[in-house]
Amino acid sequence: MIRENTEARIRIKDLRLRTYVGIKEEEIKNKQDVLLNISIRFDASDAINSTEIEDTLNYRSICKEIIEFVETNQFLLLERMTHQVLGLIMAHPEVHAAEVEIDKPHALRFAESVSIALSAERQG
Repeated sequence: MIRENTEARIRIKDLRLRTYVGIKEEEIKNKQDVLLNISIRFDASDAINSTEIEDTLNYRSICKEIIEFVETNQFLLLERMTHQVLGLIMAHPEVHAAEVEIDKPHALRFAESVSIALSAERQG
């Protein structure tokens, strides 16, 4: 007998947004690109046998929330922004777990980017 695992993972890859992030004067005055990579786990058992959006996690609406939040706020620390984006995702009760990684391109002179990754998992 086969027992199917119905936990699904949605990945949002390379979501490029512009926001204020940093502590230097130029970072406070000028928006910069940030790159978000997000992984969301949820139970897809209803969606597997359905054609209705109501039966799955609506990643489009979550993505819109993230875009609105990131692009209309100012962040001193990348850690804080990452934590707050993770909180937005985990506020959806159907989300079992999520990971958010945010890259700040060219934050260091000889590096492509600097990134912070945080994750959360619902207990019980």
